[in-house]
Amino acid sequence: MSYPSESYAAASSSQLERDVRQLSTRTQVDPGKIALGVIIGRTSEFFDFFTYCIAAVIVFPRLLFPADDPVTGTLYSFAIFSLAFIARPAGSLLFMAVDRRYGRGAKLTVAMFLLGGSTVAIAFIPSYESAGVLGIYLLCAFRFAQGLALGGAWDGLASLLALNAPQNRKGWYAMMPQLGAPLGFIVAAGLFAYFLMTLSDADFMDWGWRYAFFVAFAINVVALFARLRLVATTEFGHLLDQNELQAVRVTDTFKVHGRTILMGAFLPLASYALFHLVTVFPLSWVNLYTDHSVGRFLIIQLIGAVIGMGTIAASGIIADRIGRRKLLGICAVIIGVGSFATPFLYQAGAIGEDIIVLGGFAVLGLSFGQAAGALASNFRQQYRYTGSAITSDLAWLIGAGFAPLVALFLCDRFGLIMVGAYLLSGAICTLIALYFNKQMVETQVD
Repeated sequence: MSYPSESYAAASSSQLERDVRQLSTRTQVDPGKIALGVIIGRTSEFFDFFTYCIAAVIVFPRLLFPADDPVTGTLYSFAIFSLAFIARPAGSLLFMAVDRRYGRGAKLTVAMFLLGGSTVAIAFIPSYESAGVLGIYLLCAFRFAQGLALGGAWDGLASLLALNAPQNRKGWYAMMPQLGAPLGFIVAAGLFAYFLMTLSDADFMDWGWRYAFFVAFAINVVALFARLRLVATTEFGHLLDQNELQAVRVTDTFKVHGRTILMGAFLPLASYALFHLVTVFPLSWVNLYTDHSVGRFLIIQLIGAVIGMGTIAASGIIADRIGRRKLLGICAVIIGVGSFATPFLYQAGAIGEDIIVLGGFAVLGLSFGQAAGALASNFRQQYRYTGSAITSDLAWLIGAGFAPLVALFLCDRFGLIMVGAYLLSGAICTLIALYFNKQMVETQVD
């Protein structure tokens, strides 16, 4: 089902945005400027993500579930963590409608303020001792609001970057949005590590942990203006008018590209499984099952994130030489093999935990750097914006939304061997998706 480009150009932009686009005839955007906007935006989103993740391990179980044992409290906290991923597809549906009616600038502004507002609101969550279950209900509501906002924060800049990247450097530019993940983790982990290592436990639980959530709002405001500067440019607008990046109806996108969306949702599962097994799960393991310093472990993870930044950059160079599909397949095999060593490394104490984090981040960078949007080129032009957004939502829901909850539950009930099995299942899913993707690429009709 297709639509005239003029109707979508009118429907997807405000009058101001359309007027601005008419002032210029340029159709190209400097990929470097787009990349900077994408990295700033993704860093902001991942900072919010990791701020909640770390608090879900070391703060919320004690703050909101003091009557439960630490493992049960953490499982409850991880269940609330999943709410954002459940809400995210609904957020995409809601904000796609806003995009079509009021324009992308309005959509992005509302989404980013909702994200920043709901994140900073978490800083005011009362403890169970002072407010009972009200704190739990508030956390659920704010976490759900974060998910709605993340669905609306999709701005199309990553797709725009891919469209404007030089033909021989597609892999290099594809990895740039992924740099936001380690950057966001570095800032979040650094803040929590600093307060954990400088404040008393009482002060940290009273006010120290809340500081990171206040910082999130300021970062979101900076990211919003950086992205709006690109969204409102004449060059960006011309690409919209050319029907490259339009917010079409989700139902129409599924009718045309349902299979591509499904494959895209399963393709990055190896990356997302490893993603949580070097960030959230090992932090919960150290906090629950060892007497090791959480602050010191966050520093190790921070170092791992720096390594991950380096390997994300390397993934762009490698993908341009051997191909993205081949690189993802190699990484999935490495992750699958590594899953068998994971239980033994966790049992080896602090050294084993450090190896998991540092080595895991190195492999994660190579895989994660090319995993997102791997099938974006399979979408027809008018469906690329909406199709990429839906695929991202489903991939995070399937591969990441319940990962900390499932991994900790399996570990607690059946032992560390199940953590390795969970990682292996992600690698297998990626390899299967890559196999079918080969067939899809060969038969794709543009």
